[in-house]
Amino acid sequence: MAGKFHLKKASDGQFHFNLRAGNGEIVLTSELYKAKDSALNGIESVRKNALREGAFETKAASNGKHYFVLKATNGQVIGQSQQYTSEASASQGIQSVISSAPGATLTDES
Repeated sequence: MAGKFHLKKASDGQFHFNLRAGNGEIVLTSELYKAKDSALNGIESVRKNALREGAFETKAASNGKHYFVLKATNGQVIGQSQQYTSEASASQGIQSVISSAPGATLTDES
């Protein structure tokens, strides 16, 4: 099963998206965007940057869990993962984004 981007409108009127892997789990959540077109551009940026060397950065949270961010070429964070219990699990999440994002379909729930 292929990945899917889910575009949503937040209660404050801003837009955001989640990337769900083939198993339905959310593997990446975007920042908030003021305009829908900006969120759609963010989705395209995830598709492109997911395959770019050095685009992912794994980090440790203050609670000892691990997460990753996906950055655009300008260094701006495009999306962030959930928290994982281990760095190895976060790496598996990165692999899921790499395999899911390029061909993921878009479901517009906004």
